[in-house]
Amino acid sequence: QVQLVESGGRLVQVGDSLRLSCAASGRTFSRYTMGWFRQAPGKEREFVAVISWYSSTIYYAESVKGRFTISRDNAKKTVYLQMNSLKPEDTAVYFCAATVKGIPPTAPGEYDYWGQGTQVTVSS
Repeated sequence: QVQLVESGGRLVQVGDSLRLSCAASGRTFSRYTMGWFRQAPGKEREFVAVISWYSSTIYYAESVKGRFTISRDNAKKTVYLQMNSLKPEDTAVYFCAATVKGIPPTAPGEYDYWGQGTQVTVSS
């Protein structure tokens, strides 16, 4: 089992950069595929990025490709989401999630554990 705690969300301006962190508990962090999702008010939770156990496979949503970078540090049991060139449409609560599935999934239902989320607001 793993517990996830996100941090780093805040109010920023259009074009700013922000790095989110997700700290995990448990001894087998390196065995989890880690994903980032986001949910805006009135919208469904959507996939943002996913990274496999040893960072060999990474996928991004088309809406963030080229602007966001997911990474992980297994020694620190932390996954990151570097967000550059932020837009108002990036405003959402951002969640990290963990799954034991080796092939990185993009559907929220494929994940076993979730954090509580961190708010990112991009102001124009």
